[in-house]
Amino acid sequence: MSEDKRTELETIGEFGLIDALTKGFKKKNDSTIFGIGDDAAVINRDDKNVTLVSTDFLIEGIHFNLMYTPLKHLGYKSVVVNLSDIYAMNGRPEQITVSIAVSNRFPKEALEELYDGIKTACDIYNIDLIGGDTTSSLSGLVISVTALGTAKKEDVVYRSGAKENDLLVVTGDLGAAYMGLQVLEREKSVYKANPDIQPDLDGFDYLLERQLKPEARKDVIQFLKDLDVKPTSMIDVSDGLASEIFHLCKGSDLGAQIYDEKLPIDTKVSMTAIDFNIDPATCILNGGEDYELLFSVAQEDFDKIKGNPHMSIIGHFTSKDAGVYMIDKQGAAIKLKAQGWDSFRGE
Repeated sequence: MSEDKRTELETIGEFGLIDALTKGFKKKNDSTIFGIGDDAAVINRDDKNVTLVSTDFLIEGIHFNLMYTPLKHLGYKSVVVNLSDIYAMNGRPEQITVSIAVSNRFPKEALEELYDGIKTACDIYNIDLIGGDTTSSLSGLVISVTALGTAKKEDVVYRSGAKENDLLVVTGDLGAAYMGLQVLEREKSVYKANPDIQPDLDGFDYLLERQLKPEARKDVIQFLKDLDVKPTSMIDVSDGLASEIFHLCKGSDLGAQIYDEKLPIDTKVSMTAIDFNIDPATCILNGGEDYELLFSVAQEDFDKIKGNPHMSIIGHFTSKDAGVYMIDKQGAAIKLKAQGWDSFRGE
């Protein structure tokens, strides 16, 4: 490797790196229906069904801080974030594998607490732990979970299926996990400055739960089936709404227009953001870790989902040339930027 050809990872980001590393790989097996580039890989299972596979890392000091993250909550969250990817393909998770690397500062009892959280997630989501690996680490705790799920071939939803004028829909509310993290980081700073001061977490239960114990939206998948609505594209909101909109636009080769006044935000999130001198819209667009579902539906399905308390219609897809914009409350078009979490840019 020549130093004059050195490319710093922060200049291309996580997804640019993935594109660079995988561009030379060609599909060799007919059983591989879809590989890299969506929430989960799709593998042929039989004439009617497919297997969905997704994997994620959680790294101490990058994705979690054990100063304020209980190990049981961490185990639970490490499973849920992977299941969310399976639901984002309109599938049903069935199994997981869990691999961990640990330093010698963790006793057996601590790891049992971690796995207690993993077991709780398995019980709630009705999935099986079927294997994994354990090894040592020189830099704290590393967790890798792989989720396997199933779906009927005709039910699988990709990022690439949206059409111009399809409606953009998001579940639940956004920004709570981000503001929960801000509260925890604030109290961590206070404690480090004066360990005698107790954390002030009263009134932040909802925000803290969304950060420390998120839930995957398996209920929404069932709601959509009950409504006889199949999304045209879908992704889970892990890196921030703006980033996920760009992923869908890239996958479907489209632009998009969303409306500030339509973005769902909980009152507590909005009030806390203002207290922190943060624009509430920033929490929604760039916060991440909400694990809600962002999807598109055809215009003819509008009547089926309008007024649904679990979903908000926030905009629609446009032509690629029209770009990606947010219309603010005054009617001005603001060019959307993807400023959510990026592993190599640290933002």
